[in-house]
Amino acid sequence: MLEQKYILTDADGVLLDWEVDFNKWMTAKGYTKRVSDVYAMETAYDIDRAESKALVRQFNSCAWMGYLPVFRDAKSGVAKLVEMGYKFICITSLSLDENAAKLRMSNLENIFGKGVFEELICLDTGADKDEVLEKYKDTGMYWIEDKVQNANLGDTLGLKSILIDHGHNLDSKLNNGVVRVGKWAHIVDIIAKD
Repeated sequence: MLEQKYILTDADGVLLDWEVDFNKWMTAKGYTKRVSDVYAMETAYDIDRAESKALVRQFNSCAWMGYLPVFRDAKSGVAKLVEMGYKFICITSLSLDENAAKLRMSNLENIFGKGVFEELICLDTGADKDEVLEKYKDTGMYWIEDKVQNANLGDTLGLKSILIDHGHNLDSKLNNGVVRVGKWAHIVDIIAKD
């Protein structure tokens, strides 16, 4: 019997379109997005950093976490990789709230199917992924991210890092080993050739 193959992946901005629903939620609260294609929500909404962090934490712990839409072509890309024998481990800086984690897993299962995600690792809102990724050091596993810092970290730790393009990361400096892609179809092609 073949050993199970795994892919490590972030959730927001990779599997799920967090930003679209965060904007809807913020609009309902009376906030207006001022700047597009930035990672920092305090810049996007022209608000204080502390207020921004509190709002992101509140959003990440609310019922919306069970209903975020799929990101780009992630559904078809993940399905093709599952057909190729892969399962996924999702590492997300969502929240430490247990119910938010349950909603996140429910959201992933509703979109991608049960059994696709072997494990969901939820870190605190905005937390660094260093400690978790260290467990997979030098495994050569694929690591799919949208945050440059985390993609570079994966590369440094001996993972095959793939960065999903966003307006906020297009001009960022990547380690030589990080591969930049625009959609999941490209990820499938890369992994299929490996």
